[in-house]
Amino acid sequence: MPKALDPEIRRAVADRIRYYNALGIYDFYRRAGSAEVVPSVPESDPEPAPSDKMTRPVPVESKKPADRVSALRLIREDIGDCTRCRLHKQGRKQIVFGVGNPNADLMFIGEAPGADEDEQGEPFVGRAGQLLTNMIKAMGLRREDVYIANIIKCRPPGNRTPERDECETCSPFLMRQIAVVQPKAIVALGAVAAKTLLAVNAPMSELRGNWYDFRGTKLAVTYHPAFLLRDPR
Repeated sequence: MPKALDPEIRRAVADRIRYYNALGIYDFYRRAGSAEVVPSVPESDPEPAPSDKMTRPVPVESKKPADRVSALRLIREDIGDCTRCRLHKQGRKQIVFGVGNPNADLMFIGEAPGADEDEQGEPFVGRAGQLLTNMIKAMGLRREDVYIANIIKCRPPGNRTPERDECETCSPFLMRQIAVVQPKAIVALGAVAAKTLLAVNAPMSELRGNWYDFRGTKLAVTYHPAFLLRDPR
């Protein structure tokens, strides 16, 4: 008889399956000779289906988000009251997840929340956010038409530049947001966003003004609105 999974392990596997589902992955494969049972039923079912040592694909019937709103909500739930990096100990008030149209063709990605964003829980709502909103209007769009997020979702103390390990810890959640929204174009606002998304260490003068291929979509780089406020030239 196949061995049933421990309830704790079963819950962990179910959480992992939901994570992959949010990325759009729904088919899983069992390696030949595996003696463990792969849960191929929703977590609510009392027992997993028995294994017959098949090597063909095992369908996973975990709940698929009905729409992008639900998929984004699942990502936010996975983040929780995040304690994955040091920022949760350094004065952040809340997670700043993302805002806008989940079916947007255009997505803006900034660096990190500032004081106003940390207070309101929404990205780009301070002076830099007002400038970004005006820039979007000048394009003939509304803020509600696009999707806006940041590389990291907690405010660094004193609005300092995010550390590399903080970006690496938080950016996987952003990648999941991008995978759900599936924008036709992404605009990276500022050096931190550009270098993190493109995995390069080039100066803004080289990155700006070009289109880059990024996970099946196009990505452009421009200055962060906060930089434009400091130096209108």
